[in-house]
Formats: sequence, C-alpha cells, structure tokens
Amino acid sequence: MSATSQSSFLPVDLDQALLVGRVWRKTDQHEGPCVVVVRGGEVFDITATVPTTADLFDRENAARIARTAPGVSLGSAAQLIAANLPGAIAPAVQLLAPCDVQAIKACGVTFAVSLIERVIEEQAGGDPAKAKEVRETIASTIGTDLSKIKPGSDAAMKLKAELERRGAWSQYMEVGIGPDAEVFSKSQPMSSVGFGADVGLLAASTWNNPEPEIVLAVNSRGEIVGATLGNDVNLRDIEGRSALLLGKCKDNNGSCAIGPFVRLFDESFSLDSVRTASVALRVEGADDDFVLEGVSHMSEISRDPADLVTQTWGRHHQYPDGFMLFLGTMFSPIKDRDAAGGGFTHHLGDLVTISTPQLGALTNTVRLSTDIEPWTFGVRALYQSLAARGLLGAA
Repeated sequence: MSATSQSSFLPVDLDQALLVGRVWRKTDQHEGPCVVVVRGGEVFDITATVPTTADLFDRENAARIARTAPGVSLGSAAQLIAANLPGAIAPAVQLLAPCDVQAIKACGVTFAVSLIERVIEEQAGGDPAKAKEVRETIASTIGTDLSKIKPGSDAAMKLKAELERRGAWSQYMEVGIGPDAEVFSKSQPMSSVGFGADVGLLAASTWNNPEPEIVLAVNSRGEIVGATLGNDVNLRDIEGRSALLLGKCKDNNGSCAIGPFVRLFDESFSLDSVRTASVALRVEGADDDFVLEGVSHMSEISRDPADLVTQTWGRHHQYPDGFMLFLGTMFSPIKDRDAAGGGFTHHLGDLVTISTPQLGALTNTVRLSTDIEPWTFGVRALYQSLAARGLLGAA
C-alpha cells in the first residue's frame, strides 16, 4: 500500500491534529497496552505519564499533557497504520481501541432516516423480506421527512397524537421525536476493538449492517474532550424481533469498533467540528463485487451532541471513569445485495471503512463473533499489567 493511501486513514490536517490512542507494545522487560499520542505525525508512548486514556482525559490540562509529555518514539503514524491494516500478520505494535476503562454508551434513533428504518424493522418483525412492503406503507402513512421535527417540541407532540390516532405510533418514534433520547450500554470497558481488527456478527443473524458513527470521549466530569469514529455493529433481524433483545443484538464479541485515535479538542478541532462533520461509509465485499457507499451529515442529527451527553451524564448518573458515547447513525443500508427487494446484509469478509476528514478512517473486517479472537484482556488484566510495569503511580 502506498504512503498516499496510508495517509488517507489519518486526519487531513495531521500536522495540527492532537491524537490520542492505545497500542499493544512489547519491550525487553514487559508487554501490554500503552497510551500513545500523535504529534506532528509521529507516535509517542506516554504511558509513564498517564497509564490510561481515562486518566489523561480526566486531567484539567489534558491537551497540554498530550502535547508535552515525554515519550518513546514509535515511528510515524502512517507506518503504524500501514502495519495494522486488515490482514496484517502480527504487527510489532498493534493498534487498540483508543479507550480503556471508560463505559461505552450509545445513542439510537438520532436521525430521521434511521428512525424510519427502526420502525420498519419493528413492523417487519425482523424479516428482511417484508421490509420493502412495510417501508412503502410507512412512507404513505407518515412520510419520510421527520428531520424538521425537534424532539420533545409542541410540533413533535402533535405529530405523536396524530400517529397514535392512526395506530402508527412506535416505541422508536417515542425516542426519535419524544423528549427522552435512547441511550444504552453498547459494550463493556476494554472490549472494543480498534483499527484493522475483525468485527463480529452472531451466526444466528441473517440481516445486519454496519452503523458508522462519531463517538465522543467524555471524562468523569461530563466534559467532552474529543471525538473519534466508531462502528456500532447492528443485527437488524434480532432487534426487529423484539427491542428487549437489544443487548443480544448490540453487545457481542467484536461488535464494537472504535478508532483509530481520539482527536482532542483544541484550537483546530472542537465540538462545532463534530456538528458540521460528514461521515462516509464504504463496504467492499470479499466474495462478490458488491460495493456500498454513502455519506451521513451530522448537521442532520435531531439532537445536539451536547444534549445527548447531558441526557447520559449528570446528577442522575455519574461515570467515575468517563465514557465513550456513540452519537447515532443515519445509515440503515437498503441497497439490494443478494436479491431484488432483499436489501442489504453483511457477507463474511466484508471490509467496512468509516471516515471523515478531520478524524481519518476506521477500517475493519466482518467475521463471526465465534470465529474472531476472544476477548480475554479485561480491567483486572490491565491493572495487573500496569502494576508489573510500575506504572500505577503515574495516575
């Protein structure tokens, strides 16, 4: 792969970007996860200063520490990316998800398009063969443009009353245009996979898709400190059978990918940058010539990212280790793949790439959750590793 294509996985303004990540690194004395920063395109291990990204994000002067902390150079970010592309064999330094002990939360139904598709899943009972017919019925009943409706507003409540009168109200409508956002636990601390890793599907699922999203990094004080990319892997048939199966649908081995790096907020990148970002999705089939592409515009989100953080964190709920928050997606791909009217579902081996210019790109390969590397390195293992390296005092 050329240097040009490697750089496409990194922010277009890499020289300005202040990036934080994690890698698995082996030295002569120890091996284990390390906190890294990218400064001017070069990667530095700063674990001796901050043993976890959660510790760094909690520091009052996190950006300054990331800029100035002494560290061991691991080479260029482009070289690190190249070594970790899907299919790479045991890279010497492996990219991990850029979060560690933080809770991993996600918001659903934050875009009008995904709201309609959730209603379709529900009414189709998880059967993709029925989705086209239900989609047409929904469109004729309520239309497809709910983007101008502000959740919780008087107009939203009037629409709710009308839809109830027609018998078209749904639990997904409730969180899509009602006052309360859907916020759920996507995955467990330490379970997310990073750039280049395999993502997992349940073997029982026959209707599934990627969900490309921007993910906020939030510290224990509820302060948004940066953003990254994520794939909230989704099993449409299982959730469509019952919303009470959300945990089975969302939280499986390899079902959460985050990365490649968290970009810290500074003078070159802020929450307003997130609000105006466009997120691209590309799916390339390994066993067919199928290609799916699309772009999601954060300007079309129905709830402001800051409001979603407020609904997640506050006096009602604290996160002592901070949290990562998926902001939701407008992608529920409907492009036919295997048969006319059958819509989209993954094939094993699909290469999924999620990108936006200021954050770079996250790429992963689709496998079965039972076939990919099991998750065995948890919070206890992390602290045992840090203790063995004499790093716990760094916090």
